[in-house]
Amino acid sequence: MSASPVYVLGDIHGQHARLISLLKEAALLSADLSWQGGTARLWLLGDYFDRGPGGITCLDLIMRLQPQAAASGGLVGALLGNHDVLLLAALFFGDQPSTGAGGTFFADWLNQGGSETDLDNLELTHIEWLLNLPAMALVDGYLLAHADARFYLRYGHSVAQVNRGLAALLHGREAAAWDGLLSDFNQRRYFWDPQNGADNARTFLEIYGASQLIHGHTPISRLTGRRPDLVREPLVYADCLCVNVDGGMYLGGPGFMYRLGDE
Repeated sequence: MSASPVYVLGDIHGQHARLISLLKEAALLSADLSWQGGTARLWLLGDYFDRGPGGITCLDLIMRLQPQAAASGGLVGALLGNHDVLLLAALFFGDQPSTGAGGTFFADWLNQGGSETDLDNLELTHIEWLLNLPAMALVDGYLLAHADARFYLRYGHSVAQVNRGLAALLHGREAAAWDGLLSDFNQRRYFWDPQNGADNARTFLEIYGASQLIHGHTPISRLTGRRPDLVREPLVYADCLCVNVDGGMYLGGPGFMYRLGDE
């Protein structure tokens, strides 16, 4: 295992001030908002937008930190979340019909906490960055993905296959395919099942060649019943095969930075 530490942060949802605070607490961000993590690696697990006021400002910070980290021998990696797909779908397909609760792509996005300010301020550089985000990453034997769901298997049985499959979908403009992906993202808790969750996780991890799944997507408070403001650490479950890092910041949680292996 590499000596370079790996930090993971889930589901930012436009919480720009909390993002800055957590990066500073982990000694990854300087007072002038520059990368100071050296060779450390930071992975963000998607959902940069919606339900919070600062989606674009979060994206601008992340995009600015990526070359700074690389120049120091570090890394800022980012994965694709469903709210990132929702935003792009609202942009590309607007009032075209969808199978979501809103009935159109734009209404679906608004129903999920979309901010028209984010859409108005979305630039071509943001769009291209989002379209090229991977859906999964294999890091030091850990599998990083946004969702606690099995739908990734529809797109491939290796990390590379999943990323190629979803990249092809996102770079196409087939509304039905986008609608299907957003429907897939409605899946949750596949590994939380008290009877089959650990077996589900074990099979899933074997397919992708990993020892543990690190994910967000489902706020920890929604699984445990704890108040969001009391969630300050990851949820390790399914015989320690899964780690949920969604602190529910948009629900009022303080958020937390998780260092791989610290469970």
